[in-house]
Amino acid sequence: MFENILLGFSAFADPLVPIGLVVGALLGYMIGAVPGLGPSLGVALLIPFTYSLDPLVSIVTLVALYAAAEYGGAISAILVNSPGTAAAVTTSWDGFPLTQQGKAGVALNISIVSSGMGIFVSTILLFLTAVPLSEFALNFGPTAYFALALVGLSLVSALSSGSALKGGIAMGIGLALATVGLDDQTGIPRFSSHPEFFEGFPLVPVLLGLFALSEVLFMVEAGPSEKTKSQPMSGILAVPLKTFGKLKFHLMRSSLIGYVIGVVPGAGASIAAFVSYAVAKKTSKTPEQFGKGSIEGIAASEAANNSAVSGALAPLLALGIPGSPTTAIMIGALMIHGIQPGPLLFTTKPEIPYTIFASLWISVPVMVFIGLAGARYWAKVADVPRPAIAAIVAAICLMGAYASENSMFPVYVTLAFGVIGYLLRKVNIPLAPIILALVLGEMLETNFRRALVISNGNLDIFYTSPLTLILLSVAVLSFAMPIVRFLHEKFNLRRHARKVSHEEE
Repeated sequence: MFENILLGFSAFADPLVPIGLVVGALLGYMIGAVPGLGPSLGVALLIPFTYSLDPLVSIVTLVALYAAAEYGGAISAILVNSPGTAAAVTTSWDGFPLTQQGKAGVALNISIVSSGMGIFVSTILLFLTAVPLSEFALNFGPTAYFALALVGLSLVSALSSGSALKGGIAMGIGLALATVGLDDQTGIPRFSSHPEFFEGFPLVPVLLGLFALSEVLFMVEAGPSEKTKSQPMSGILAVPLKTFGKLKFHLMRSSLIGYVIGVVPGAGASIAAFVSYAVAKKTSKTPEQFGKGSIEGIAASEAANNSAVSGALAPLLALGIPGSPTTAIMIGALMIHGIQPGPLLFTTKPEIPYTIFASLWISVPVMVFIGLAGARYWAKVADVPRPAIAAIVAAICLMGAYASENSMFPVYVTLAFGVIGYLLRKVNIPLAPIILALVLGEMLETNFRRALVISNGNLDIFYTSPLTLILLSVAVLSFAMPIVRFLHEKFNLRRHARKVSHEEE
């Protein structure tokens, strides 16, 4: 294990790797600071520009962007009370009051250092847990992989912020898209009379259309945004070390909370930040300060939402299933470079996961330095007019789509899925489950058919392995939970209605 982590650090002997890390961090700060963009869109936009790069350089750049964008949302949250990401909402509760008190620099300093601490601690936890989990998963056969894919698909309700039914519709769309192309076993075209579709829907144009171009259409629909004015800053380096000494327990606890919640697929940085903030307020000696400019609140929120990044990477690297919408996109990025995430990744290409571990540790001082040095400039990013952002994002989408295959076909796919994504979001159908199902669909079908070949078509093979049975049970329970929750709420409503009726009589 420790030899492999040295292998990960040795990757930084290639000058392109640290350059990629710095570039990813810079882009992440800029994207995160703009309300409405966020890490998912940033990673999707950057993927086409990584085609010609070495896989290690590409992955390090994408991971750095993911981590920096998650923090970048705090910049606009603190300075203009407009969180760049959903996870930065709790940061704004105390960050903006400090800005109004003339302590914007103090709030940014606390948030940046807390974010770095969250990433550092959570990466240690990622290093200690992902490897044993992947070693355990090496025992999986076709039936276990099929069951694991079902578990991944059962996370649809977790990745759906609204109705579980709409999440199921999104999953169905993704699975339908996954069936397009040549059959792996027979070579017969399925739902694809045009040769361009023989390899299925190209992943990058689908990602760009659903996440980026649909956001452009919403920006165009919303029109010009209200002008914001960044607050003046002072004291960016004026926070003494003893202040962080007082916050050390908050930082450690919040980092642990963020990592554990991040590991749970679909929970994400937002939930981690809210839970950590609530715990910090409950255990604080001065809970009355929360919401009025508490540095404890900022530290808890930022340490948790950034440690959730490492947590979301754990199931991605160890099991090949995403821990968040952004990691669902990153699965596509890995596959584009010929890298199949999952337990075999640690044995066939150990340089990939261990370089990710190393890059997360190295990114801490880099991100803290960039954040402190450029805080006043990141604040200006949030002031960029929305029409300009829409034009830039649209241009990057179309250029990236064309560059993916040097043809117009991916551009047409991007445009089509941009409209589809816009319409789906209009009716509150989530997009992340579509990508999840599109990516896991092949794994589900391939291992199901492989298991049937081994058993000569006997379905009993799925009930002979205890591991497969456990995973199938988890999948069934995950699929059933939204239904049970719906029936429980409906029962409570009826009981409440009867109670009200009896009281009126």
